[in-house]
Amino acid sequence: MEKRIQVQIVPMTADHLDEIVELERVCFSDPWSRNMLAEELDNALSAFLVALDAGGKVVGYAGLQVVLDEGYILNVAVSPECRRQGIAGKLLQVFLDFAQGNRLAFLTLEVRASNYAAIALYGSRGFRGVGRRKNYYEHPKEDAILMTRKFVYKEETGEG
Repeated sequence: MEKRIQVQIVPMTADHLDEIVELERVCFSDPWSRNMLAEELDNALSAFLVALDAGGKVVGYAGLQVVLDEGYILNVAVSPECRRQGIAGKLLQVFLDFAQGNRLAFLTLEVRASNYAAIALYGSRGFRGVGRRKNYYEHPKEDAILMTRKFVYKEETGEG
């Protein structure tokens, strides 16, 4: 079994933008621009995290937007040479913990229909396919699978 890379999950800052722009370019056919990413730093509804390797290099990142009690996972990206080492799962777990701690009703996301590894990861964390967006992605044109993880909370009572 190969050695898993150790990462530290930290909030995204302006210092990470250049590396995240490169990660977007490598991972996505329609990458976010530096300006789009920079705008998220000032968006009170967004939380972006980066995964740093031991040398402080960005090897992954993820973004979440929260509106009222709903969470929308915007991006999850891991450097190709660091995939299958649990990095996306660690980023996702921070969002799951946040969702439960803040009593969100659900987290939802879109994923390319052909991205079986990501679909399996999300499924392993309780996300379920709830719909399909036809031709959602460009380059190549492809459907998105809409996946949602719902949270149920027991109502708190005054009884001990």
